[in-house]
Amino acid sequence: MKEPKDLTYGPGAPDMRAGVFSNIGDRIFRGVTLVFGAMIMTLVILMVAEMTRNSTLSFRQFGLGFLSHSEWDPVHERFGAWPFIYGTVVSSLLSLILAVPLSLGTAIFLAELARGKLSVAVAFLVELLAAIPSVTYGLWGIFVLAPFLRQYAEPALAAAFGFLPMFRGTPHGIDMLAGGLILAIMVTPIISAVTRDVLMAVPRTQREAALALGATRWEATKVALSYAKSGILGAVILGLGRALGETMAVTMVIGNRPQVSGSLFDPSYTMASVISNEFTEATSDLYRSALIEIGLLLFLVTIVVQSVARLLVWRVGRRLKEAKA
Repeated sequence: MKEPKDLTYGPGAPDMRAGVFSNIGDRIFRGVTLVFGAMIMTLVILMVAEMTRNSTLSFRQFGLGFLSHSEWDPVHERFGAWPFIYGTVVSSLLSLILAVPLSLGTAIFLAELARGKLSVAVAFLVELLAAIPSVTYGLWGIFVLAPFLRQYAEPALAAAFGFLPMFRGTPHGIDMLAGGLILAIMVTPIISAVTRDVLMAVPRTQREAALALGATRWEATKVALSYAKSGILGAVILGLGRALGETMAVTMVIGNRPQVSGSLFDPSYTMASVISNEFTEATSDLYRSALIEIGLLLFLVTIVVQSVARLLVWRVGRRLKEAKA
């Protein structure tokens, strides 16, 4: 006797969506939520449009040369964004170099090794780091990190690696190295948390298959890391997005000097910092327009970085669904 065919799912299944919004209340609810979703898109578009409109004067005056010129002279109204782009990129990359190994180690420990109360305690501390206000990090950087770098760390680095251009110069404590360290501490919980979630999403069968073939615990972990590499890269890029846009903590420790220097011991400036420090002092239209153009550039870069990160994390989720299917 043949089993009755299940038409709930698959080809030939009835379209259940037709009746979902047949009720007037459901249609109102759908419309309201659609408006809320559209408001987010509209807000982003309006922000880009407004910043583009207000930066037109600077773009007409300096053109694309605004991105490559290094002079920043509000008195004579000559502006170039290159020192701020350089400071933002170098401090962000430095933070990733310092934060990624620590973040990956923490995530692997939480996802693969830690059990019970220890896992809960470490996870709580990681989340606590993410909850600390950035101004608190800045104060800690001024009163604790900067003196330590100036008296101990930077002289030791200069003595050991002084043959490299990045470790030459007079130790200041308030410099590019301090800014990179502060950012590393701030992005570590973000990368750790997302990487842990990605590793936890890896099917358990991947690890069990490796162990069944005689792999060690570390080799099974490498299998999980290989499976989740797209999501881990997405976590790193999310951390990069946070580092690019951080303002207050970096402003307090990076030195705020618009210069391009190969040494980590020299003060620098970031795009977020110059906007925070100088926007209230922008007395001329061209000065204000130049700052808004820097803000527009930072906004667009952050949007692109965050979009790439979300795409990579989404790929891991899709692969997980395909593996379960």
